[in-house]
Amino acid sequence: MITRRVGAAFWAVGLSMLASQGALAAAGTSALPPPDPTAKNLTPYMIQLRAFDACLVTQSRLMNTTREAVHSPCSCYAKGTVNSMTKDEIQAFRETGYFNDSARAKGYEFIDRCKLQRP
Repeated sequence: MITRRVGAAFWAVGLSMLASQGALAAAGTSALPPPDPTAKNLTPYMIQLRAFDACLVTQSRLMNTTREAVHSPCSCYAKGTVNSMTKDEIQAFRETGYFNDSARAKGYEFIDRCKLQRP
């Protein structure tokens, strides 16, 4: 049961986290999904796991390849992004279930650094 909830949450994080940069800039925060109550007590490591899983799903589709093929770059992305987040950004993630604007900017930086494709 927990695995299914976490899996669904990964998807929600992935979609909000890896949405088109242009769409995010144009729409602002009003286009974001409702808060995810399952994120309330997540540790940074658990946030990293969500980001990693969302990356696997999104990048394998963008690159038309297997999840195994993007394993290392997604690990680079998830670790780098979450490790660079401030306490306030971690708390904002817990409150919403997705990255706020400053954490999202860090995420894009690591998408580029880890040689992944921007959506």
